[in-house]
Amino acid sequence: MGAVNQVWTTARAVADEAVGTARALRELGRAGLIGPVRPDRLARMATAAVRYRLSVAAGYEAGAARHPDREAIVDDDGVLTFGELHERTDRLAQALAATGVGEGTRVGVLCRNHRGPVEMQIAVGKLGADVVLFNTGMSAGQRADVVEELGVHTLLADAEFTDLPDSCRVVRDLSDLIARGGPDPLPFRPAGGHTIVLTSGTTGPPKGARRPPPHNLAPIAAVLGSIPLRAGERVHIAAPLLHTWGHAALQLAMLLGSPVVLSAKFDPARFLEIAAGCDAVFAVPVMLQRAMDEPAGGRMARVVAVSGSALPAGLATAFLDRHGEVLYNLYGSTEVSWVSIAGPADLRAAPGTAGRAPLGTRLAVLDEHGDEVPAGTEGRVFVGNDMPFEGYTREGADVERAGDLMGTGDVGRIDEHGRLHLTGRADDMIVSGGENVHPGPVEDLIVARPEVREAAVAGVDDDEYGQRLAAYVVLEPGASVDEDAVRGWVKAELSRFAVPRDVVFLDELPRNATGKVVHRELPS
Repeated sequence: MGAVNQVWTTARAVADEAVGTARALRELGRAGLIGPVRPDRLARMATAAVRYRLSVAAGYEAGAARHPDREAIVDDDGVLTFGELHERTDRLAQALAATGVGEGTRVGVLCRNHRGPVEMQIAVGKLGADVVLFNTGMSAGQRADVVEELGVHTLLADAEFTDLPDSCRVVRDLSDLIARGGPDPLPFRPAGGHTIVLTSGTTGPPKGARRPPPHNLAPIAAVLGSIPLRAGERVHIAAPLLHTWGHAALQLAMLLGSPVVLSAKFDPARFLEIAAGCDAVFAVPVMLQRAMDEPAGGRMARVVAVSGSALPAGLATAFLDRHGEVLYNLYGSTEVSWVSIAGPADLRAAPGTAGRAPLGTRLAVLDEHGDEVPAGTEGRVFVGNDMPFEGYTREGADVERAGDLMGTGDVGRIDEHGRLHLTGRADDMIVSGGENVHPGPVEDLIVARPEVREAAVAGVDDDEYGQRLAAYVVLEPGASVDEDAVRGWVKAELSRFAVPRDVVFLDELPRNATGKVVHRELPS
């Protein structure tokens, strides 16, 4: 019986992969990527795929074979074509190999958005080493801990980042290494290295999550089936490249042969200027919030895709009203990749929704016993797709699992139209006076007020009730609101245990690079 089950499991896996590949080819066709290619260029593209699988290194080498003179990266230092990028990263890989980088080693990247982190990822991929993407908001102590825990060999860091560990080699500029590169041959088919993305660390020490390259084309079908990207279109990646969303944007742009526009520092006016010259934009919600403070006017990209933190309902509606039906919201995480995607129609019909499960994705809301709950009922969010992470680098750490589904750590419900609505993090729930209270609905209610620019709600200790809610509120310029008014808004809509006893007014909320509120930095 065991052998029969094994055969059945293998057959089902092969069938699933075939279906996923067929879907991906259909979506790639719709995106305009599949077309006639000169035989010599096609052979070089195939060689790139054989050498480096479906990695960033493979994508950019294939791009150099197919369209060497097309712009690949446009940043504050100028333009690199696909051909130039291929030549430079070959030389960089040769120089890195001479310093001992290769299979089994790890190279860290601590940079803003510019060509450097992209070139380093490509070069390291050509050597079969791992890339560790450092959060730019990490403290010096956290950086040192990661270097030691993961055994980082070399760290590429922008000049602004000081107090770096002396236990690894630090590189500030790639120019010298590229100039010193080879003619030594590179490995033909190195071991497939991992991209290690560090978790946000908003509630504890960052953990390394091993992200593999795609095993097949099915993940492409999932995203392109919901976000209408097109081959060769100019893409602005404003989201940090060193976080999961920015890294995913780079992978998609690479696959589509798209010129990528990068800017090392985010400025709302500059963001709108760049977006006006691009067809697609990848950003995080707080960037849209800042851009909405700028005067209206000017062209917006055909696709504006956001992820990395919650998209407030009011912001989604306001952005659609100003810029048209261009907004897409992807909900996911470092561990599970994507969960759901909301397009403009979803965001119009149900502002604040996290959207629907895309092609090839199973989304389930489960109760405390692991059973799926009916539509409209709240529970823990689980997902299964083609790109789960391969585990944390820290021994003993893992996410919650239910069969072949992986937990996101969030609580939510699925409505009768199949749209997911999130309540908040499961570990954010507090027990106040014996009542379970989620901060999410309280936060949403406060943020929906026209007087409020942004807000965060969190649980704090309480001698009488065990825990209570505290609200941290940033008002719109010129607005005048006191603590009692904020409490009154909540009291009129929610239970008395949801009314925040503490209301603290701030000039701004502490956020990380993807816009998530860093709760440990909120005033006590």
